[in-house]
Amino acid sequence: MFDFSTPVNRYGTYCTQWDYVQDRFGEADLLPFTISDMDFETAPCIQQALQQRLAHGVLGYSRWNHNDFKQAVTGWFAKRYQAELDQEALVYGPSVIYIISQLITQWSQPGDGILVHTPAYDAFGNMLEANQRQLLPSPLLKTAQGYDIDWQQFEQQAARQECKVLLLCSPHNPTGRVWRRNELERMADICQRHSVKVISDDIHMDMAYSQYLPWSEIATGKDWALVSSGSKSFNIPALTGAYAFIPNSESREHYLKKLKAAHGLSSPSILGIIAHIAAYQQADDWLDALKDYLQQNLITVAERFNNALPEVNYQVPEGTYLAWIDLNPLNIDMDALQQVLIHEHKVAIMRGDTYGEEGKGYIRLNVGCPLSKVEAGLDALITAIKQIQP
Repeated sequence: MFDFSTPVNRYGTYCTQWDYVQDRFGEADLLPFTISDMDFETAPCIQQALQQRLAHGVLGYSRWNHNDFKQAVTGWFAKRYQAELDQEALVYGPSVIYIISQLITQWSQPGDGILVHTPAYDAFGNMLEANQRQLLPSPLLKTAQGYDIDWQQFEQQAARQECKVLLLCSPHNPTGRVWRRNELERMADICQRHSVKVISDDIHMDMAYSQYLPWSEIATGKDWALVSSGSKSFNIPALTGAYAFIPNSESREHYLKKLKAAHGLSSPSILGIIAHIAAYQQADDWLDALKDYLQQNLITVAERFNNALPEVNYQVPEGTYLAWIDLNPLNIDMDALQQVLIHEHKVAIMRGDTYGEEGKGYIRLNVGCPLSKVEAGLDALITAIKQIQP
């Protein structure tokens, strides 16, 4: 019904992943498996909605604060996750990181600590450093089945006087962990007891292969925010646009004042708004088919990798389209691996230490692409590893 297997040529489209791969890897014209966007066209219903809006021809200032947008978002949570969210608590923002950054600066002071499960999405650390906050790491424990929280260490960090906010990634990037209800409830209890506010970044929520539960379903009180976007799910980040549910009215009004008066960002990209409405109202079937395709890509990674390098014992993640692969059992030189991948195989794959100390010895492989590209990347990666194995 939907074609995810035919490659789309992204060269010459000002594409970060393809046209600007040299910025990060030092060489152009590499086959990239890097930042987390996908090589697929967005859903046909979204393309049609955008074409219809462009045909109108007038692209003036626009609004997000209307029922069409707000009901599309709340309706998505209701039908996909059986979560009833208050549309009056909904706000718009140009990106998830922008919204998180504004809440961090509102809910903490320079020098304060922000609790983060690590390894962590690299934009978290960059954003916290730029805002003069310190990242308080809570390293996840690797198990044979996946990754678990070190609860004793997590609570010790939460109990620190300088810890003001838990910045949760749900599902977690880069490990792909989808938090269970009992884990979310335990985090909520710890945060409540230590007066730690919660910001839950749920941008990968639609890419969960096990049961995703929004923070709103277990939250106590109103000192929290759930931040998300359709940009990952429907591959529309270039249109910009994100949203958050902020139940505390004072916090919400403070955020909106900054958005409009301080930063002049209250008029959204109308194409981003149109795309979100179309996605959340019409693109269920496309998303379901996409998830099946992505999960099969991840299964292919596991089968190929574990057959060629069984010591790795790679497990398919519970969410995201990012394969987080631990190469530490192979005891290889990660710098040498990158050099061979880039210069001999012309492939770009994100190295794990991009995501912090806990990512050393890992790689993060983006499989949001046709299976043929995944296979080409695996061919190069497995060959490169075998070339440099001691």
